[in-house]
Amino acid sequence: MTLQRRTLGTTSALDVSILGLGCMGMSEFYGTGDEATGIATIRRALDLGVTFLDTADMYGPFTNEQLVGKAIAGRRDEVQLATKFGNERNPDGSWVGINGSPDYVRSACDASLARLGVDHIDLYYQHRVDTSVPIEETVGAMKELVDAGKVRHLGLSEAAADTIRRAHAVHPITALQSEWSLFTRDLEDDVVPTVRELGIGLVPYSPLGRGILTGAVSADTLEAGDSRATGRFPRFEGDALDANLQLVAKVRELAEAKGCTPGQLALAWVLAQGDDVVPIPGTKRIPYLEENVGAADVTLSDADLKALEDAVPRDAVVGDRYGDMSTVNK
Repeated sequence: MTLQRRTLGTTSALDVSILGLGCMGMSEFYGTGDEATGIATIRRALDLGVTFLDTADMYGPFTNEQLVGKAIAGRRDEVQLATKFGNERNPDGSWVGINGSPDYVRSACDASLARLGVDHIDLYYQHRVDTSVPIEETVGAMKELVDAGKVRHLGLSEAAADTIRRAHAVHPITALQSEWSLFTRDLEDDVVPTVRELGIGLVPYSPLGRGILTGAVSADTLEAGDSRATGRFPRFEGDALDANLQLVAKVRELAEAKGCTPGQLALAWVLAQGDDVVPIPGTKRIPYLEENVGAADVTLSDADLKALEDAVPRDAVVGDRYGDMSTVNK
């Protein structure tokens, strides 16, 4: 199959599928992962034309990159491969901290290349901004990786507008990855205008609000060990979850009238935000992957977009998107 394509960035442009695949949940955070199922899901994604794959060294930790590497073996030329560094963890999963030092940038990249089993990374992101290291130093080290042929394009994640400007002055930034969905719209104020001025693409993660916008999440459906049930994400707790599910019910009504699923409608809204936007919904199962791909065929009119935004006003979602917001928008 073929899927529509979009281009991330202008100065350093990367052609990708209109939808990507977030691979994180195949290894950690959203319940128990299964490597064989994850590999099968990635290969099915490639068959469907979803060629933009997203991982990070911290997922697992480290095991998600290995899983992705196994899945794309023999099909590397089909893939636009994105991974990230900066959220440093120990092999036992314990948290070290955010690290943007030049030496760490270099060593993290070499380790990711080895785990993925590839000779280059198409899009290499700083996962979170290290406020103790000038962004110019971090991106300077990332530029060295481009010059060495280890990395083709550079990205940032959850960076503030001023940080993005400073980074882009050192080396063209191809994409900014940040949370963006009907449930999370704060980046529209300063970040979106900035990246569009600079010609940087947008890669929304959690475009389904960590699954809640699919209509399949409730207090009873989260698996043991699912981070959404541990207090890490306040929107999934108690009264906040109840209030947010009422918003999802409105999305479901609109989806039924449109003839699609709630998740497809929510993804179509993200896709409609611009041709420079490429969401990366995550899943570890083929049926959900196939449902997500169907969102590319959902066309929204101006009236549809207004109805969705009236159903889920920006200030209606209850709870912060993280329990600890200290590492985002830096």
